[in-house]
Amino acid sequence: MDVAFIGLGSMGMPMARNLLRAGHTLTVWNRSPRNLESLVHEGLKVAASPAEAVVKGGIVVTMLSDDAAVLEVTEGRAGFSQALGPGLHISMSTVSPGINRGLAQSHEALGGFLVGAPVFGRPDAAASARLNIAYSGGESARAKALPILQALGQRTQSFGDDPGAANVVKLCGNFLIFSATQALAESLSVAEANGLGRRETMDFFATTNFACPVYEAYGSRLADEDYSTGGFKLSLAAKDLRLFAAQRSADGMQLKALLEDRFEVALGKGWGDLDVTALAGLLKT
Repeated sequence: MDVAFIGLGSMGMPMARNLLRAGHTLTVWNRSPRNLESLVHEGLKVAASPAEAVVKGGIVVTMLSDDAAVLEVTEGRAGFSQALGPGLHISMSTVSPGINRGLAQSHEALGGFLVGAPVFGRPDAAASARLNIAYSGGESARAKALPILQALGQRTQSFGDDPGAANVVKLCGNFLIFSATQALAESLSVAEANGLGRRETMDFFATTNFACPVYEAYGSRLADEDYSTGGFKLSLAAKDLRLFAAQRSADGMQLKALLEDRFEVALGKGWGDLDVTALAGLLKT
C-alpha cells in the first residue's frame, strides 16, 4: 500500500524501514531532515510538509513524542487532516486517549477514520518488528490498519471501537513498567548492600520467576547501572506517567504518587535525557 509516515525518531525510523521491507510504498515527513538519507537510498520519498506526505483517501502513520506534536501535524498550519480527507490515520504515538478520540471525530467529519495503535517495545524491538501493538477504532478502520500493524509487530490485539481505548492500555502498561523498574532498582540495591552481585542477582530473577521482556531488558540496564541515553528517555516516561495520572480512575493511587515524586526529583537533577532506569540512581544520592 501507499503509506505516509510522520515522525522518524528512534522508534519511527526502524518502523518506517520495516514498512519498506514489507513492500509498502512510503512517503515520509520529519521535523528534522536528519537520518533520512539512508531511507531515501532504500526507496522512500521525502515530503516538504505533513500535508504533502499524504494522498486523499490514503493511509498515514504518526509516531511522535506527545499530544502537541500529533495535533500540529494533523491540524496545524501544514497539517495533513484536510489533505487526507476520507483516509485512515493510524496514530501510534503514546498520547492521551482524549486526543485520539477528538482527532477521530475530526477525521470522521471529513469522511475519514482514526485507529489508535500505540506500541510496546524499545527501538531494538522496533528494528526487528517485535513490537506488541494494542489497537482500537471502528471495525472497518481496524481491518484496513491491520496489515500495516502486522508488518511492524509480533503481536497485535484489538481493544474495540473506542479510538482512545488502546491508549488507555498503553498508559496502564507503561505504569506497570515504571512500577517494575522501581521495584527492581530497590531489590538490586538491597542485594548489593548485602554483598551480592547486581548482575548475578538480576540474571537469576530474569531466568526464573521473573522471566519476561520487561525484567530482562530493564533489569539488564539496572544490573549494569547503565542509564545512558537509551530507548526510553526519562522525560518521555514522565510525560506518560502524567497522562496516566490524568485519568480520573487513577486518583488516590499511592504507587502512582510515589512514582510521580521520583520522576520529579530525577527531572530536577537534569536527568531527562537519560534512560528511564536512571530512577535507580536516586537510591544512591
